[in-house]
Amino acid sequence: MDFDSDEITTLLGAGSEFTGKLVFRGTVRIDGRFSGEIASESILIVGEGAEVKAQIRAGAVIIKGGTVVGDIHAADVVEIHAPGRLKGNITARSLFIDKGVIFEGECAMERRPATGEPAPAPPPPTDAGGQGGDPRPQRAPRKPQEQQ
Repeated sequence: MDFDSDEITTLLGAGSEFTGKLVFRGTVRIDGRFSGEIASESILIVGEGAEVKAQIRAGAVIIKGGTVVGDIHAADVVEIHAPGRLKGNITARSLFIDKGVIFEGECAMERRPATGEPAPAPPPPTDAGGQGGDPRPQRAPRKPQEQQ
């Protein structure tokens, strides 16, 4: 997959609005508003000023200053450039977040391409004794106050 290609095959321009499911090949750039679901093995570019509310599954997602609300599953890379915003979770092999970006969510890095299945949960943390459980310090139980 050539992520350095500047050739955009499809454009949803500024002032455009689309609601539904977008499935594509090649590079798609969204500069307008999109709401729904996006699925591709190719590159999605969210331009500055774009507003995307979608569950996204793509080869690469590049947010160049727009706003995305929804989870992103990228087989390869997610890039978020200032003044981009993302409110959602990321699953990808590689991640770049520029200074000045607002990201609210969680990120899971994986070595294999995103499969659509949630990433396996990490093992529970262990305490110093290796017994597992909550690693936070525990408070001693309070003694009941005697009534007079």
